[in-house]
Amino acid sequence: MSSNLRSLTYAGVLCIVCSLLLTAASSGLQPFQERNVLIDRHRNILAAAGRLPDDVRASTADIEALYASHIRSLRVDAVGRIIPSSEPAEGALPLYLIVEGDQIEGYIVPIDAKGLWGPINAYLALDDDGATVKGFTVYRHAETPGLGGEIEKKRFRENWSGKKIVTRQGKFVSVGVAKGRVEDVIPKDKHEHYVDGISGATLTGKYLAAGIRDTLNQYEPVAVKFRKNLMHEVAGAPPRQ
Repeated sequence: MSSNLRSLTYAGVLCIVCSLLLTAASSGLQPFQERNVLIDRHRNILAAAGRLPDDVRASTADIEALYASHIRSLRVDAVGRIIPSSEPAEGALPLYLIVEGDQIEGYIVPIDAKGLWGPINAYLALDDDGATVKGFTVYRHAETPGLGGEIEKKRFRENWSGKKIVTRQGKFVSVGVAKGRVEDVIPKDKHEHYVDGISGATLTGKYLAAGIRDTLNQYEPVAVKFRKNLMHEVAGAPPRQ
C-alpha cells in the first residue's frame, strides 16, 4: 500500500471515529441540555413573576421548588377557557398562573416576537387585575450586543412594571416601546402605556412592541376574565377581594 493511500485511509478512519464519538456525545448530553433549557425558562418565569430577583443566586433545586410553589401551568383556548389535560392541545395557548397558597396573584404569557436579527423570546407577567404589567424577562434573542441586546438588561426590564395594557376606559392598547424617553416623546396621558426605548435600537423596540401587542391581543379573553374577577373561579381559586 502506498504512503498516500495509507494516509487517506488513516484520515478516513479518523473522521469516521470522530463523527461517531461526536454523535454519541451529542445524544448522551441532549437530556442534560434540555433540562438546562427548562430550568432557565423556569428561572425567567419566576423572575417575571417577581419571585426570583436578579441578585439572588438560586440552585436548580431552589428554582424547581419555587416554580412548584408559585407557578401553575395551564392551557387556554381562544375564548379564555381553561383546557383540561384530557382534551387535545391543538390551538391551545400556554398560560402560567402566579399563585401564593390558594390565591392567584397574576398570570404570565410567553412572548414570541420578531427581532432585528432573529426571534425574541420573553415572558410578560400581569397582575390579577388583568390590566397591569407585573414583570418582564427576555430569555433568548439575537439582537446586537450593546444596542438591541439591552432588552435583556435589568434597567430595561424594570421599566415594564406598573405599565397598563388597557386605558382607563377599559380599551385594550398593549404597551409600546418609545423612541427615547417616554417623558420626552409621548403625551403625558399615554405615559402609562409606554416604556423607555433603547438608544440605537429603534427597530428592536418596534418589533418587540409589535410582538407583545399581537400576543396580548390573543390573550385578551383571559385578561377580560381577570378584570371581571372570573378567572379565579374557573381556575378553582378564591376571588380577589
